[in-house]
Amino acid sequence: MSKSIVIVGTGNAAMCAAIAALERGADVLMLEKADDALAGGNTKYTAGAMRFVYNGADDLTPLLRDPSDPRLAITDFGSYRAEKFGADLLGFNDGRPLSAEQETLIGQSTETLTWLGSHDVKFEPIYARQSFEKNGRHVFWGGLTLAAVNEGVGLFDMELAAVKRLGGKVRYNSAVTGLLMDGDRVVGVRVGSEEIKADAVILASGGFEASTEKRVAYIGPEWEAAKVRGTPHNTGDGLQMALDAGAASYGLFKGCHATPMDLHMADFGGLHLPAGERKKFRKISYFLGVMLNSEGNRFADEGQNFRNYTYAQFGGAILKQPGQFAWQVFDAKVFDLLYDEYRFEEAHFVEAETLAELIPLLEGVDASGAAKTLADYNAAVDATTPFDPTSLDGKGTKGLALPKSNWAQTLDQGPFRAYPVTGGITFTYGGVQVSDQGAVLRSDGTTIDGLFAAGEMVGGVFFAGYPGGSGLTSGAVFGRKAGYGATH
Repeated sequence: MSKSIVIVGTGNAAMCAAIAALERGADVLMLEKADDALAGGNTKYTAGAMRFVYNGADDLTPLLRDPSDPRLAITDFGSYRAEKFGADLLGFNDGRPLSAEQETLIGQSTETLTWLGSHDVKFEPIYARQSFEKNGRHVFWGGLTLAAVNEGVGLFDMELAAVKRLGGKVRYNSAVTGLLMDGDRVVGVRVGSEEIKADAVILASGGFEASTEKRVAYIGPEWEAAKVRGTPHNTGDGLQMALDAGAASYGLFKGCHATPMDLHMADFGGLHLPAGERKKFRKISYFLGVMLNSEGNRFADEGQNFRNYTYAQFGGAILKQPGQFAWQVFDAKVFDLLYDEYRFEEAHFVEAETLAELIPLLEGVDASGAAKTLADYNAAVDATTPFDPTSLDGKGTKGLALPKSNWAQTLDQGPFRAYPVTGGITFTYGGVQVSDQGAVLRSDGTTIDGLFAAGEMVGGVFFAGYPGGSGLTSGAVFGRKAGYGATH
């Protein structure tokens, strides 16, 4: 007799759990808090990029929607080894060794992407955001090469199609309000007054980033001002259910993914826009210019590393500034390199022919402080090292207390533009611990029978930050694990 599995949520992690459980012959019911338009959790808000270990182009070609794309012949993808993935994660661990969860993420990343490909989830190279043209070739940088076709919306659509092909069922407008318990065992869920029995429940309902109360309690008071970049439905409901059932808190609850976002965006990622357009409120080309706070000071090394390794942290850095905002300043030399979101029709910016004319337009910024900072920056730029956005070019500043380590160019070519930004929270890092089979653990290491977790619910994967594209991969890895585990 097949097992009955209830999955709470319909994002990438939930979908991967469903596909895995359906492969093993289970009857799967997915319960979604939102209506069908807002289903998919944070997945639809993403750019669909997935970071995984690969040795070269031959590992990527089987995953592509169009393996005959003529650009492939003039593309340098490089490689992304397990050792590099580990080093990238360690760079955000604040001295912690790789966690067991991180080891799992690295070790199962390739097989999980291949598995998704076997279910007709297809990808395409991220030419627009992860490569620059150099000597007639497309050169990829930062270890991140592929995104789902049609980005996060496409990932959701392809995974949902796979679930339906395998016989899975989805109910919308069905917020799970509690777990059904038989002693210490989870035997189903409540949806309001309705009771739904199941052999196992998989919680894949996201983190707590959409709850102002939980953000302030777990992360800090400045996070009240954070824009919520993703779904309004990730309010920590599943996490609270797990804790109430005896799960131990696990991971870094003060940690989260936070991206520089348009200061004047609507909350929840611009829900008035089509799902594929919501990411356009991001502002992640800061490495091509400088960022100023209200005192007119720089507060981060904009060129510290490829933006893959800094954007998820710089949103938090902005929220720590007075007033929780900043301005990103660019000159005309880089306008053609700015990502598309800077040309988005709803992007807010000011423009002037000279820096002297631009500075008074920076609302909320001390003009004299900004003028001094920009003058000092321009004077400190290394004029001898060539600018190369495809590498850590070492073109930095000299003599500044806060350097810009790479891609430092003098701001000297008008017109000049400045974009107001704040921090947008995407997902949280604290959650619960799971076993090798994806079962939720108590503090003594025992499993809560019948309860599994995946996605943002799993703590210990990220700490002080993360390399871009790891979040969706983590959701897929731990979702697949939970789906298989729940059918044992």
